[in-house]
Amino acid sequence: MGFLDDIVGNVAGGTSGQTLVTSVLQMLTSQQGGVTGLAQAFQQKGLGDIAASWIGTGGNLPVSAQQLQQVLGSEQIQAFAQQAGIPADAAGSHLAQLLPSIVDRLTPGGKIPEGGDLMSAGTGLLQSLMGRGKPAQ
Repeated sequence: MGFLDDIVGNVAGGTSGQTLVTSVLQMLTSQQGGVTGLAQAFQQKGLGDIAASWIGTGGNLPVSAQQLQQVLGSEQIQAFAQQAGIPADAAGSHLAQLLPSIVDRLTPGGKIPEGGDLMSAGTGLLQSLMGRGKPAQ
């Protein structure tokens, strides 16, 4: 998994990488429409190319904490911070580093998982992060 391990290691700063990834996955599953809903929210704010790059098979475009604030709103970022056990003022930057890679890993081959497949893919992602299985493909 390499790259995501490095990001989680750099972002974690004392917070469990598993907790951060779990919090991002919970945010995605609570997002109306899951990954599709997230992509639509980015599209509605004129940032659709960013989310599309995470879902597609090419490189991932970066996202800033400010752009995430614009798309997700402060309430969702606050909920992520509380779930992850991190300061609210750090949540946007953590999400900006983690979300592109996590969405990329959850959408292998540029396809968004349907229904319960998101949870299955998320479980595989967590297992690979913790070294207990192979990455979700």
